[in-house]
Amino acid sequence: MPVINFTYDELFSQLGQEIPKDELINILPMISSDVESYDDEQVKVEFFPNRPDYYSVEGIVRALKGYLGIEKGIPEYNIIDNNETITVDSKLEDIRPYVASCIIRDISINDDQLRNIMEFQEHLHWVIGRDRKKVAIGIHDLDKVNGPFYYKAGNPSSDKFIPLDTDEEMTLDEILEKHTKGEKYNKLLEGYDYYPLIVDGEDNIMSMPPIINSDLTRLTTDTKNLFIDVTGTDLIAVTNTVNIIASNLAGKDSTIEKITVKYPYEEDKSYPDFEPKVLDVHTSTASEYIGIELTAQKIVDTLEKTRFDAEVIDENTVRVTVPRYRIDILHEVDLIENIALGYGFNDLPAQLPDISTVANPDPKRQFDQILEQVMIGLGFTEIMSLMLTSEEQHYTKLERPLEDDKIMVAQPITQDRTMIRKSLINSLLEFLEDNKHEELPQKIFEIGDVAYLDEDSEVQMRTVKKLAAAQISSVANFTTIKSIVESFVSNMGFKMNLSDGDDPAFIKGRCANFTVEPLSDNLPFTFKGYFGEISPQVLTNFELEYPVIALEVEFM
Repeated sequence: MPVINFTYDELFSQLGQEIPKDELINILPMISSDVESYDDEQVKVEFFPNRPDYYSVEGIVRALKGYLGIEKGIPEYNIIDNNETITVDSKLEDIRPYVASCIIRDISINDDQLRNIMEFQEHLHWVIGRDRKKVAIGIHDLDKVNGPFYYKAGNPSSDKFIPLDTDEEMTLDEILEKHTKGEKYNKLLEGYDYYPLIVDGEDNIMSMPPIINSDLTRLTTDTKNLFIDVTGTDLIAVTNTVNIIASNLAGKDSTIEKITVKYPYEEDKSYPDFEPKVLDVHTSTASEYIGIELTAQKIVDTLEKTRFDAEVIDENTVRVTVPRYRIDILHEVDLIENIALGYGFNDLPAQLPDISTVANPDPKRQFDQILEQVMIGLGFTEIMSLMLTSEEQHYTKLERPLEDDKIMVAQPITQDRTMIRKSLINSLLEFLEDNKHEELPQKIFEIGDVAYLDEDSEVQMRTVKKLAAAQISSVANFTTIKSIVESFVSNMGFKMNLSDGDDPAFIKGRCANFTVEPLSDNLPFTFKGYFGEISPQVLTNFELEYPVIALEVEFM
């Protein structure tokens, strides 16, 4: 999870007042942070990935002002419309199709703030941008360029500029081959005839997303006005990112100017989009969940402390206006969590349970521990991933046909979290893709639930426990994975029966299905599964360069 560093002086300067340092350390966990370390000069705090609005000291200060009663409700921003545009090249539709931009004027940057902006950018790259695959960010000195702006398809061999951290003009191809950022991220542009560029009205190249910005627009402590560009493959993620950046970097004396994106393949859009979301929260539900009696007015007061606007509709309903930088607010229960936060976790009354119980181990967890011990004994390392995935990751990239009995998310927040998984294999391959820079071999496994549609069930959903494992190495082959499966089956107390497999995610002829027979009569479970060598096309889809073998087991 992202760790944010800041000095006391820096925070108190933006807060507008000083508070005792030990009091600050006690307050920070009350705004959903984890204090990792602190000394007499600075603090390191950790935040969950669902709160990217906290990834700069400005976001932390905004929350503290509400908690301390300095400011309440949604912050006010000076936003104006202008005629500035950024025009998108039609060639980018199949490369990196989306862009969002805005201008922030009248800011003040010192050395600490300059460092914070760079760290803020990288935290967003990692969490929302998935290490720049989904979203890439450019923050530029506006006074070095002139509009109108263009998001164009650049020629890899003829377009050239001086990238950051060099003093040499380089072509786009040379940047990918020689620059440290190019070497790290060149896979994101592999196979394309054109590369994305942000250029100004005089054809000055400002950045080559998602790789590197130009030295021309480098930020310094003399920078007064910012040009923000956010490019990516997911429109929602791009929109959320530019909204968070604008709301965090715009100071009280700053002006945010909208920029209109002119698309040849989409409707034109203006950014930032600060149109808030409106949700209702009910006093009866909040009182039940938190465990205290709340009035509608008390809920309004607590939510205003957590930087929402709220109004009483009736004694059981409060209408809440959610700022656009709060991308974690999806449901009424998210608001209830903020009601508890605004009320003060330490002020909630202590209450003994109504019943007294003696703890016993959870049988499901005990079974998981047995599985973990077996897999660790076979040399594998456990990972954990989200239950939500997408049809592209779950089916298309695995070369598997779409299925009807899948459970879709009604209101997905991003395009890569649209359905509940039915298999664990794609999560393992995504993990290997994200860790290509690590040494080989890599041997990983995951134990988790998957879900199927079940029309005969009252909830129309059936969950199943699965175990999956994968190994990537230069010598991984069918014999290796077969011996791993045999060892697993034997350690679980069964013998194995094999049959031919035809899963398109695996190489034809190097995939097998298996069932098991117990070696004793007292085993309360059974399982089946499949294993084999992942096909070359699937490896290409996940940008993997070495052979991968995998297995998946379904418990019954």
